[in-house]
Amino acid sequence: MRILITNDDGINAPGLAVLHDIASAIAGPTGEVWTVAPAQEQSGVGHCINYTHPTMVTQLDPRRFAVQGSPADCVLAALFDILPGEPDLILSGVNRGNNAAENVLYSGTIGAAMEAALQGHRAIALSQYYGPRNMDPEHAFAAAATHGVATINRLLAADVWDDADYCLFWNVNFPPVPAADVAGFQVTTQGFRRGGHHHVVRAETPGHRHFLWVKGGDQQRATGAGTDAQANVDGYISATPMRADLTAHDVIDQMRDRLA
Repeated sequence: MRILITNDDGINAPGLAVLHDIASAIAGPTGEVWTVAPAQEQSGVGHCINYTHPTMVTQLDPRRFAVQGSPADCVLAALFDILPGEPDLILSGVNRGNNAAENVLYSGTIGAAMEAALQGHRAIALSQYYGPRNMDPEHAFAAAATHGVATINRLLAADVWDDADYCLFWNVNFPPVPAADVAGFQVTTQGFRRGGHHHVVRAETPGHRHFLWVKGGDQQRATGAGTDAQANVDGYISATPMRADLTAHDVIDQMRDRLA
């Protein structure tokens, strides 16, 4: 099996090293793991791609490349320039912090998996939720490292990918608990943290220039039964099937009748 891995935390991020170990175990001794990741951190860029300037690619090792671009750029570079053939699986992560609920909409980790799906490839985004029980840097990714292989193999065995115009991809979040305390696995919907939106905080320099820092809301906020963030704070691995189609299908017929 040939696996492509990428992320949005950058080529030297510890979560990418965790993902490389996971991918190597899945690919097996005769498989290949190719790393094509951003040269610098690209958190929060979503599904951004380079339209206005060229993308520089630097080879660091035989199957390891740094890209001056977004996670989605990395997928495009890998598929159309770097890889010697088609990948069997594309993995993005393991992100430092959760990509559950509304965080999905900002995430470069998700953006890479979305681009992979748009290109017709099987893709999984993986993120490690942070919380009071796993803030120790030495063990922050323990849940993902311990349960990552089994989780991905579970999704591969289910074989629910399709050839729809907007192909399905998976968003996996590992809970903010020690690996031994992971309660199980749940298939979930995308949640919503009420009152937990991103906002800005003003800071002023000694020279009276002002800057704005973007901050997120309370990541431990409940999001309702059956949703991703709720499963995570309850100690479960969440797996959410997603598509890039943003149509509000639940109201389309009503709107056609009302606006006819």
